[in-house]
Amino acid sequence: MITIIAAIANNNALGKDNDLIWHLPADLKRFKKVTSGHHILMGRNTFESIGRPLPNRTSVIITRNNDYLKEGCLVAHSLEEAIELSKDETDIFIIGGAQVYKEAIENNLVDKLDICLVHHSFEADVFFPNIDMNIWKEASREDFKADEKNKYDYSFVSYIRK
Repeated sequence: MITIIAAIANNNALGKDNDLIWHLPADLKRFKKVTSGHHILMGRNTFESIGRPLPNRTSVIITRNNDYLKEGCLVAHSLEEAIELSKDETDIFIIGGAQVYKEAIENNLVDKLDICLVHHSFEADVFFPNIDMNIWKEASREDFKADEKNKYDYSFVSYIRK
């Protein structure tokens, strides 16, 4: 199963200046739990914003640069190649960025969307593609109110392909 996992705002905002806009510890904790032990596929900019391979995961970096190498990571030169490098995995997670999300959705490479919806709009320079409800159906939803650790209301929403 190939899953996109992302945190997006009401206005589909993902980030600004190659960084996250908000800090939701509950989302980070869930991201770690869901992706641990699996391959995580990401564009080079997303990897560089993280700055290191994430523990207990296999990082697959997608870049057009044929000379790019990162210790502790696999490198692919297309999304399809990244998926091929991960073919023995039962669960593969695409973790960003916006271009990789868009390509995966447009080319029907994804089985599931695992979204943390942040109930706020933000100024951003990268956005998640619109979720077409003719293609996707909501499979589950958990809603949470802001608290002392999480500044915004948020929901964990899973979509599966119809």
